[in-house]
Amino acid sequence: GAALYFGTLLLAWWLIAAATSPAYFDYVSSWFATWYGQAVLIGYTWALLHHMLGGIRHFIWDTGHGYDLRTIDLLSWGGGVLSLVITALIWFTVAFARGGA
Repeated sequence: GAALYFGTLLLAWWLIAAATSPAYFDYVSSWFATWYGQAVLIGYTWALLHHMLGGIRHFIWDTGHGYDLRTIDLLSWGGGVLSLVITALIWFTVAFARGGA
């Protein structure tokens, strides 16, 4: 949860920079282009996806389904694994779109 708050502040900083000036936007974007900036963005992506999939799991439970232990385990482990897989797919797509390996 704390990572989501921090990442959202970074997203707000980036959006404010985009609305401020091209020079300031380039400055902020240069921070995100570093290896540690990329690591933070990848972590933020994973945290968002993990949180979203947890919300979907709770939505399923709100409908009255999925309360047996086998389904609880499947949804819990599935959310963790799926969040990692989707994060990897997103960032591999970003890397290939930029012409990287």
